Amino acid sequence: MRLGGPPCCCCFTQLQPAAASRLRLPPARAANTTSDSATRLRAVLELVDDELRKGNDEAALSLVRGSQGEGGGLRCFGAARQVPQRLYKLDELKLNGIDTSSFLSPEDRTLGSIERNLQIAALLGGLSISAAFELSQLQALFLFVGLLFVWSVDLIYLNGGARNLVLDTLGHSLSQKYHNRVIEHEAGHFLIAYLLGVLPKEYTITSLETLKKKGSLNVQAGTAFVDFEFVEEINSGKLSAKMLNKFSCIALAGVATEYLLYGYAEGGLADVNKLDGLFKSLGFTQNKADSQVRWAVLNTILLLRRHEKARSKLAEAMSSGISVGPCIQVIEESINTEDL
Repeated sequence: MRLGGPPCCCCFTQLQPAAASRLRLPPARAANTTSDSATRLRAVLELVDDELRKGNDEAALSLVRGSQGEGGGLRCFGAARQVPQRLYKLDELKLNGIDTSSFLSPEDRTLGSIERNLQIAALLGGLSISAAFELSQLQALFLFVGLLFVWSVDLIYLNGGARNLVLDTLGHSLSQKYHNRVIEHEAGHFLIAYLLGVLPKEYTITSLETLKKKGSLNVQAGTAFVDFEFVEEINSGKLSAKMLNKFSCIALAGVATEYLLYGYAEGGLADVNKLDGLFKSLGFTQNKADSQVRWAVLNTILLLRRHEKARSKLAEAMSSGISVGPCIQVIEESINTEDL
């Protein structure tokens, strides 16, 4: 997930008033047939995709909000039925089949195993090179220091981007389970954000794909959002409870998805840490932060359970790399109005 702040390099382009006035939704037809509704929906989402590609976040969000409703409109955007916000105890979460210890401290076992194997291979390779070229102890030391320097540069200046690129690429290539898990994780972020009224902007599944699109190792793979409203509230020093609730649920949606599918979460440590960092910046006490997390966990899990079909179809669509517009169409077509 990428929502506000580093390592996301989202661009927030201001929409000029003249541009806003030129935006027009496709007119609804007099005969409100299923075919007409689907046609209008596709036309709206094509416009949304076009504005997102141009970097016109405000225009894209305006189009979506202007298209909410029945008769070919976007029924599901911001329409999620949520649980009441109050102080929930751990026992209440357990009664709903939720064990928070299984996903609030995710550890990526797949990439951890690959990294350990790479370290062993590097050590054996270094020893082989040293023996093959009959390097002296001093030369071997220089080789070790050089490798350590390269690792340090990546860690300090690229935020570990090169390391992450190598591990993530190997993970997707060697482990189908890892590949599927990442897709399901990002589908969880995408779906929950959309249902809560936060428009997804773009997504990438692999670090290599992100590098090709962004040309930088500092940008993580994941889902980015149209989040200028969130950024404006953060910059003003006044984050509303409504916005905090949205951010909390979106941040936990990836790990919650993995928990529901596999019984535990491996990815999403950065998401959890980002949420924890937000609480600290807001001056939350531990009790207040725990209360917010428990509500967000329960709300997110119940939403994902209720809309499991939509999440599954969305993950399948995202695996093919389609743009945001068609992904939204998948959600809209997979959820019945009575389930909202």
